Amino acid sequence: MKQVTISNEFMTLMVLDYGAIIQKLLVKGKDGNYTNVVVGYNHPSRYRLDENCLGACIGRYAGRISNGSFVLDREKFLLYHEDGVHLHGGKEGFHQKYWQIEEVSYADDPMVKLSYNSKHLEEGYPGNLTVNVTYKLVKNSLQVIHQAVTDRSTVINLTNHSYFKLDDSPYIDNYELQLNCPYILETDENLLPTGDIIPVRKSKYDFLLPREIGVQRLDTPYIKDMGSEKVAELHSAKSGITMQVFTNQPALVVYTPLDFPGICFETQNYPDAPNQPDFPSSVLKPGETYNNITIFTFDLVP
Repeated sequence: MKQVTISNEFMTLMVLDYGAIIQKLLVKGKDGNYTNVVVGYNHPSRYRLDENCLGACIGRYAGRISNGSFVLDREKFLLYHEDGVHLHGGKEGFHQKYWQIEEVSYADDPMVKLSYNSKHLEEGYPGNLTVNVTYKLVKNSLQVIHQAVTDRSTVINLTNHSYFKLDDSPYIDNYELQLNCPYILETDENLLPTGDIIPVRKSKYDFLLPREIGVQRLDTPYIKDMGSEKVAELHSAKSGITMQVFTNQPALVVYTPLDFPGICFETQNYPDAPNQPDFPSSVLKPGETYNNITIFTFDLVP
């Protein structure tokens, strides 16, 4: 397992070739001390046993696909599933693969670029898919850029699965969260979208105005306000760190696990889009380039 570390005057990023994992993201405070703002392990080997996809690239399809299958160009493709639910790319998704470190730059705006070649019918998906993920530090921002090309029509939905934790508190209940997302996708008992779109206003999912997360736990697909690239803002009064999330993707799955403190902002297309004709298309065709850009910006607010 290989590790790459890049730094600028604001941040230090540690990336593993296994899963293209963000192992650590250290943000420099006004006192000169660093806070690691992602949940992770100190020893890389522990990620092989991790079941939470900590910091990893998720693919080929982030989120859930129903019926353990989808139809594309009149051909049915069968996927690994548990009780009809295919999750995060299958039995061995991209988060369990070794990626190739393609490029590392330590100059201004340092970056690391990794690649993975997913073979035709890997986990049931059609097409030979070449995927790149680039992590780039630009001042006080981390840019995460997923790109992919295919040799035949396929479906794709990539995301980074970092869990953010902005201080050393044992919980995130006091974090202030704001989501620029006026709607959610209604989901059933298996967390699969029903196809209905629900306004969040005055519901328990309403974070249109900043408020504390509290004891509520989320595993919820939000639809962003398409008039803005900003989808979320998170603030810890204890550390004074504020994080803003920007993306070109239409949806944001917000996930707060029950068994450890952290919050995941999965910027992506709608879950189950391959089986929902009214959802934004997740189809990638030969000659096209999949391009998913997400930016995490950190500021210190007293």
